[in-house]
Amino acid sequence: MSKKTLAIATILIAIVVDQIIKIYVKTNFILGEEVVVFDWFRIHFTENNGMAMGFEFGGNAGKLFLTLFRIVAVGAIIYWLIQNIKKKVHNAVIVAISLIFSGAVGNIIDSIFYGVIFNHPRHEVATLFPETTDGKLFFGKVVDMFYFPIWEGILPEWFPFVGGESYTFFQYIFNPADAFISIGVALLFIFSKQAFPKEEEIAE
Repeated sequence: MSKKTLAIATILIAIVVDQIIKIYVKTNFILGEEVVVFDWFRIHFTENNGMAMGFEFGGNAGKLFLTLFRIVAVGAIIYWLIQNIKKKVHNAVIVAISLIFSGAVGNIIDSIFYGVIFNHPRHEVATLFPETTDGKLFFGKVVDMFYFPIWEGILPEWFPFVGGESYTFFQYIFNPADAFISIGVALLFIFSKQAFPKEEEIAE
């Protein structure tokens, strides 16, 4: 398999998997609904207007800025990917950049289109491609569902800043796109020598 084919396959598979899971959750779960798979793993349907892992950023204006920033970022990422394909770098680096690109695109799709391709009932599941919707293009919400409350309890008093407070690890709810970005970044860290070779190594 060529590096170009590897990149395209990784991107297509990742984006399709991301969107299938998000659409399934959005059209089968009521907002806030939770299914306990294991004590430490739950499917919890939530949405956010902002950044990865459920962070919020500056209301509608901030959301629009983030969406536009992501669009610019994916342009830079695809250029970076093309350059690495030409350099014939390690396959792990190609997969890593492809996953980061896919994750960014997956959340962009939510932000741009989910406001208009779904309706937005308060206490019912959403409908894909409804006859009418009150949403707007570029103002869709990002769908999150993976929740791993591996440990819940009171932190020791000696713990800096949050000692004595109730804490959940891992408290953030995320989606496949977030996971792909995290995996891609981890791969780049593991294969950093191949991803970011020094000038003398390139000269050789």
